[in-house]
Amino acid sequence: MQKLSLNQSIQQRLSPQQIQFIKLLQIPTFELSARIEEELEINPALEEGQEMEKEMADKERDEFDDEYDDNYDDYNDRDLDIDSYLHDDYSGYKMQGDGGGDEEDHDMPIATITSLTEHLVSQLGFLKLSEQEELIGIQLIGSTESDGYIRRPLQAIVNDMAFTQGIYTDAEHVEHILAKIQTFDPAGIGARDLQECLLLQLDRKDTTDPIVQYAIRIIEDMFDEFSKKHYDKIQRRLNIDDDQLKAAVKVITRLNPKPGNIEEDSNVQYLLPDYILVNNNGKLGLSLNSKNAPELRVSHSFHEMLDTYDKSDKQNKNIKETVTFIKQKLDSAKWFIDAIKQRQHTLLRTMQAILDYQKEFFLTGDETKLKPMILKDIATTIEMDISTVSRVASSKAVQTEFGLYPLKYFFSEGIATDSGEDVSSREVKNILKELIDNEPKKNPLSDDKLEKFLNEKGYNIARRTVAKYREQLNIPVARLRKQL
Repeated sequence: MQKLSLNQSIQQRLSPQQIQFIKLLQIPTFELSARIEEELEINPALEEGQEMEKEMADKERDEFDDEYDDNYDDYNDRDLDIDSYLHDDYSGYKMQGDGGGDEEDHDMPIATITSLTEHLVSQLGFLKLSEQEELIGIQLIGSTESDGYIRRPLQAIVNDMAFTQGIYTDAEHVEHILAKIQTFDPAGIGARDLQECLLLQLDRKDTTDPIVQYAIRIIEDMFDEFSKKHYDKIQRRLNIDDDQLKAAVKVITRLNPKPGNIEEDSNVQYLLPDYILVNNNGKLGLSLNSKNAPELRVSHSFHEMLDTYDKSDKQNKNIKETVTFIKQKLDSAKWFIDAIKQRQHTLLRTMQAILDYQKEFFLTGDETKLKPMILKDIATTIEMDISTVSRVASSKAVQTEFGLYPLKYFFSEGIATDSGEDVSSREVKNILKELIDNEPKKNPLSDDKLEKFLNEKGYNIARRTVAKYREQLNIPVARLRKQL
C-alpha cells in the first residue's frame, strides 16, 4: 500500500553568479587571460577597456524592468545543484593539519609555462619600468642563451638597440636593468659568467649563516683556486677547519651552473606567479600579477540598442525577445566583471593574511621562521570559508626576493616542543633530513633512533610521524639507505 508523505529538507544551492566566481577563483593567472578571451568571444556586451561610468551602467536598463521581469525571472533565478561543482572539494581542500591527508595530496596543478623567454618576460611585467626600460629588459631577455647566461657584451646590446629600435641608452643603464632581471626566477639567470651565476644564487641563501659567508668569499675572492681545487690555499686564507671547508664546498657544488638549461629535461617547467612581493627597507609591498587585473567594461553600444528599443513598440513579441536577449548579455557581462573584481579582492585578502601570518619568513627567507599555519587560520582571519582559501592556496604562487613559492608551501601543521611552543612541521622535516644526511652510511638511523634524536632536540614527535615525514621527503627506510 502506497502512502504519500511530506518531507522538509534544506539544500544548499549556488546561484550562477557564485558558480562563475568559484570557477574564476580557482584558475591560476596563466589560464585567466584565456578564460577572459573566451568570455569576450561569446558575449558581445563585454569589451576590453576601462569600465563605464556608474550612471551609464544602470540608467537605461532600469527603464525596461516592468516589461522584462516576466521573461527574465526564470533565467535570473535558475539555481544549480552545489554537488555538481563541489563534489570533490571536501576531500580536495584538506591540507596537513586540517585532518584530511598530507600537504602533497589532492592539490590542484599550478599552471606552468615551458618557455624560458616567456617566463622571464612575465616576471618583467612585475617591475614598474618605463617604456624604454621595458624594451631594454626585453632586449636583455632576448639575448639570454638557452643555459641562462648573457654572454654578449652590454655595449653590443646598446648598439643593437640604437640601430634597430632607435633607442639610445648606455651600458650603465642597461646594467641597471640587468641587475633587476638577475633577481628573477630561476636563481642565477642573466649571469655573464659562471662566477657571477654562482654568486647570484648564493646571495639568495641565508647570508647570516657563516658557511654561506665562506662560500661567498670563496667564489668572490678565490674563484681561481676553487676552480683548480686548491683547497689547502682556500683553507689557509679563510682560516677555517676541514669541516667548515667541506660544508662551504658542499653549498657551492649544490648550486646550478646552468640555471636556464632545460634541454636535459624537456619536462622542466616554470611556475607563473600570481603575486609579486617586494621588500622596501623592511616594508613589504604586495601586488597582483598584472594579468590578474584586466580592464573590462560593459559595451556602450548595447546600452544604445536598449535605448533604441525603448522607443519602439514594447508589445511586439520580436522586440520583447530582443530586449530579453540584450538584457541577458548585459547582466552576464556585469556578472563577469563583478566576478573578476571579487576574484582580485579575494586573492589579495588571502595573500595579505598569509603575509601577516608569516611576516618573519618573508622578511628573512629563513625557513625556521615559518610558523605552523593551516587553512582554518587564514579562513578565520579573512572571515571566509575554508574551501575558498583552499582554492587560492592550492593553485597560486608568489614571487619573492628569495624565489618563487606556491602558496601551499606556507601551510603546515604544528609540532609541540618542550618549551610549549609550536613549530612548523617543515622545520622538523629539515632537521630530519639533516640527521639522515649526516648519519653513518654503513649503519643508517632507524625511525626509532630518529625519533629519539628529535625528542632530544625538544621536538615532541612520534615514530609514526617520523616515518610519515621521511616518506614525504622521498627518503627510503634505513635498510635501503645502507652503503658499503
